[in-house]
Amino acid sequence: MMNITKLFDHKKTLFSLEIFPPKKDSPYNTIYNTLLRLRGIPADFISVTYGAGGSQAQRDKTIEIASLILTTYHIEPVAHLTCVGLDRAEVIDTLERLKAKQVQNIMVLRGDITPTMTVKEDFKHASDLAAFIKKYDSSFNLLGACYPEGHYQAESLEQDIENLKIKIDSGVDHLVTQLFFDNDKFYAFREKAERAGINVPIEAGIMPITNLHQIERTVALSGASVPAKLSRLFSRYSDNPKALFDAGIFYATEQIMDLIDHDVRGIHLYTMNNVETATRISDAIQNVLEAENTPKNAV
Repeated sequence: MMNITKLFDHKKTLFSLEIFPPKKDSPYNTIYNTLLRLRGIPADFISVTYGAGGSQAQRDKTIEIASLILTTYHIEPVAHLTCVGLDRAEVIDTLERLKAKQVQNIMVLRGDITPTMTVKEDFKHASDLAAFIKKYDSSFNLLGACYPEGHYQAESLEQDIENLKIKIDSGVDHLVTQLFFDNDKFYAFREKAERAGINVPIEAGIMPITNLHQIERTVALSGASVPAKLSRLFSRYSDNPKALFDAGIFYATEQIMDLIDHDVRGIHLYTMNNVETATRISDAIQNVLEAENTPKNAV
């Protein structure tokens, strides 16, 4: 059991992965095969999502998979916890179950509000959840989300950064960005966050886009802008799925290399449970990460 934020004391650049529990129409044991194949990737931690509704069944899956990552694969897990559908009693129950499984790291999120869910009033924002957890049990290490291009409900990026500062002041010690495709947007966001007094490590969230359906769905859900260079790739290879897959891997790898060159604190890869994508990108950047994390006076 480890506070993963402390890894930044020893490493210049972290590398982490995100996975999600199998969807309802997928066999549950597919996650075991996914984790087994991801085992060869030297990740500093793996985060586990769950759905916005926050049902008991969803929380059960997240906790079970997080525990499996720790006990079977000996990689530190981060359990996502969305709060908009939970009351205090449900959050406490989740915290106690995570503690029993020795899961110390939690990604605190508000969660999306869906038409079918019951919105509860105890936690309106991720900052409310962070403050509650820190008061309940300060041994938990809290991660939070941030948005290089601003949250879609914020009036401006500046207002969103003000809200982000509240989240940090409430107990979040480590940030992971929403996916983005334009590194300049990230660099501008990072500079504004620093000026606002946000000095916790910020990992860049990267999602390789390897098919047309993915880009349409991802952009619609995330609101991330698509640079002309990426748009040209998809136009050029739209009728060649294999070439499009390779082009998407290349773009993400090039994006990561540039981020490392600009001293990003970490790369968080949204794997979408695609082991081939995660493996190819990991293989492409590992030598660079190793060089970054090796002390300059090491022999």
